[in-house]
Amino acid sequence: QSWSRGMSYCLHSESHLDTGPIYVRENGKLHVVNQGAGGIQYVTPKTRPFRLFSKSFSVELCMNREDDRARRQRTDHFIFTYTKEGNLRYSAKSLFSLVLGYISDNVDHIDSLIGFPEQIAEKLFSAAEARQKFTEPVTGLRALQKFTEAYGSLVLCSLCLRNRYLVISEKLEEIKSFRELTCLDLSCCKLGDEHELLEHLTKEGLSSVKQLLLKDTSLSDAGLRRMTAPVRVLKKGLENLLVLDLSCNPKITDVGIGYLLSFKKLNCLDISGTGLKDVDAVIKRIQTQIGLVHSKVPLKEFDHSNCKTEGWAEQTVLQWEQAVMEAIKPQDNLRSRAAALHFYGKTPRMEEAVKCTLVEAETKASGNLQFYKEKVQNCHLPLKKEVTGTHELKNNRKRALAEHERERTSKQKHLCLTVEDWDLLNTY
Repeated sequence: QSWSRGMSYCLHSESHLDTGPIYVRENGKLHVVNQGAGGIQYVTPKTRPFRLFSKSFSVELCMNREDDRARRQRTDHFIFTYTKEGNLRYSAKSLFSLVLGYISDNVDHIDSLIGFPEQIAEKLFSAAEARQKFTEPVTGLRALQKFTEAYGSLVLCSLCLRNRYLVISEKLEEIKSFRELTCLDLSCCKLGDEHELLEHLTKEGLSSVKQLLLKDTSLSDAGLRRMTAPVRVLKKGLENLLVLDLSCNPKITDVGIGYLLSFKKLNCLDISGTGLKDVDAVIKRIQTQIGLVHSKVPLKEFDHSNCKTEGWAEQTVLQWEQAVMEAIKPQDNLRSRAAALHFYGKTPRMEEAVKCTLVEAETKASGNLQFYKEKVQNCHLPLKKEVTGTHELKNNRKRALAEHERERTSKQKHLCLTVEDWDLLNTY
């Protein structure tokens, strides 16, 4: 009893300290001292299960780490977790996920994907994209070419590179690997006539392009002559073009517009802000030879809202843009230098980003020069015999005129080629 009174006295004297439960062993038994009553409670304490880690802690088993520097951390075969009772258990990943992760890590070593199911290929592309395999300089291009060769428009059917001239310069070969594009926006990129990408537009791989936006790209008549040469002579290249935007290119004159008359399938054309001299003659020429009508109001086809990047590689293009922006991001030492110059009253020399601006002078001079093709409305109501007879006469006259025009143009086909055209054709 003496040790219990001393213990209770010690507890009462230091009651302000929370020492927790106190255990006393007597006659081979373990007892808990009741701090509130100051006595001993002869109850065997409830032992908690011994746990090395917390409940939320998980352990992953990593295998096949031959070269961590050259490879990313591989996908794990097993995942260890704790149950509610505190027991350790493991679950194995499915064989499909393991194989998918292994192939995506080595996607650049694939020989061919032709004939491979599209559903599995899309998952493989997403897994490789999540590992940023397509952003690597050499292996990324090789892997991307395997997908584009096999799936074409599924990888990318529409590409918008508006005001992204840095992405074009850094990832030109990757952009050229895309096949079966239907929409391509290169507006405000200042490419010029000699750019390699504009030459690539004349290849057969991009004959599927139906919407081409080349607004403010520093094009001239020479660039249009090169771009339309395969269509004018070989009937290849951009022969399926439906929408063409050449606005805000002041170096395009009346001569360059003459090269566009070979696009017989055009439905919409925008030549606002070009360096035309005789606007009325150009409007009449486009209307008679292509069948496009001058629009008095802006057309929605040229508001650049419909052209977006669509396909499996949509996130890949965003990764390219993010990598380029990180590369040109100003460093800390440059920021401190700019702050010092600002303190001493000096303005730092900084290169301003090229912005997509309209050429206001040429636009005001030529006005809104957008053209569209009128849709013929078919009337399904019954007509009178007299009306049908007049329509038949008109149709016969139109057919005769059309045949006469075909014969006249066929005779002039061999006469419209110049020496420059033949020299240009020899380069293809």
